[in-house]
Amino acid sequence: MVTDQRRTKRRPLADPSLVGLIRMPETGASPAVALLRRVVTAFSALAAAAIVVWLGGDGYVDNNSDTPISLGDAFYYATVSLSTTGYGDIVPVTPEARLLTTIVITPLRLLFLIVLVGTTVELLTERSRQAVRIDRWSRHVRNHTVVVGYGTKGRAAVETLLGDGAEPSDIVVVDTDRTQLDAASALGLVTVTGNATRSSVLRIAGLQQAAAIVVATNRDDTAVLVTLTARELAPDVRIVASVRESENVHLLRQSGANSVIVSAETAGRLLGMATTTPSVVEVVEDLLTPDAGFAISEREVEESEVGGSPRHLADIVLGVVRGDDLFRVDASAVDALERGDRLLYIRKVTLPDED
Repeated sequence: MVTDQRRTKRRPLADPSLVGLIRMPETGASPAVALLRRVVTAFSALAAAAIVVWLGGDGYVDNNSDTPISLGDAFYYATVSLSTTGYGDIVPVTPEARLLTTIVITPLRLLFLIVLVGTTVELLTERSRQAVRIDRWSRHVRNHTVVVGYGTKGRAAVETLLGDGAEPSDIVVVDTDRTQLDAASALGLVTVTGNATRSSVLRIAGLQQAAAIVVATNRDDTAVLVTLTARELAPDVRIVASVRESENVHLLRQSGANSVIVSAETAGRLLGMATTTPSVVEVVEDLLTPDAGFAISEREVEESEVGGSPRHLADIVLGVVRGDDLFRVDASAVDALERGDRLLYIRKVTLPDED
């Protein structure tokens, strides 16, 4: 209870200054597309007004020239008229032209002004709208996963989380690379721009309310600093970190990481296995792909399974999690399953075309 109260007090309040750091996923068309549509609408109104004036050129007079109204003059008149500038050098003089101005040019002028004013107002209010969305998100986000680094490892981690059923709104990506953040935002993920070694950035990402943080940086020293900062900020969060060299595993564990993945050695083992037993590598890749073939999953022990051996179950069980300890399926400590145990087993993933 004390920890929860501390987390509530230390939760950052969203304000307009966070709009440049936190980016909420777009719910509709992008701002650039919306702006382009309005520009096209404005120019369409301008062109329509110019064509109307040009076709009815006999009803207009240029006070500075005796020549008939040309197409260029028509565009000039449409521009100064729709923008309400009105120099008065080109004016309608016949009743027909004045009627045409009343029923056609005036509505087009209103449309032109609505587009310009609407775009200006929307641009001015966009920052406030984003601030409201950020505040709503920060007040409701709980038990999410923070992914630090959206390179190859971070992107694969996010794809796995989504493949396991996680919602995009339950994942927050922290990175300093705008290109990587754009890619994450395109998937509907909330993104935070900043260096995750700073506690203020992790607070903005809601780490104190998160269930886990994935440290997928490109440098081992950065991973250590991020892990230290995360553990100090959120003592109860689960930290999963990746390092390139096995000699740095103990540094990550001493820094507070619950799980450490050695990316270089893992890839090297798979490469070595692929030279002699390529089928084994295919099976491993199949197990690591959550949305096709077979996958390694975890579930609670059912009441009917309590007291039995995990080796005699219908599922192919690989291990048993009891408390904070993981036991292999052939360990004597788990010969009899207990309530609260969790099974690591191989499950069949149903492909879309098999539904």
